[in-house]
Amino acid sequence: MSHFTAVAVGRPEIPPRKVSSRLRSQLVYFMTAPNAAGVPPLLENEFWFDPAEVAQWLDEGVIDLVSPLDTANMTEVELTEEQEAWLDWLKSNTISHVRILD
Repeated sequence: MSHFTAVAVGRPEIPPRKVSSRLRSQLVYFMTAPNAAGVPPLLENEFWFDPAEVAQWLDEGVIDLVSPLDTANMTEVELTEEQEAWLDWLKSNTISHVRILD
């Protein structure tokens, strides 16, 4: 399984974190839309995560996903251990802006 590396943008004191290719493909579930209020301009392979949403997902242990086949309904999905560890890394280090390196 290939891995990527996540770095906290502008936060060199935070050690990089390994990210599996599976989790890399799931980051879109958690990212804030690039055009949302308060999100800085993002470069390629950069993501912004809203701290309030990160905390909520960790508290609830689930995320709501919209199916591309049924956009009128959401499905509640339990966080995997890997997703939970990712969100915990963001929250415990107060990280919002992340760059993914190959």
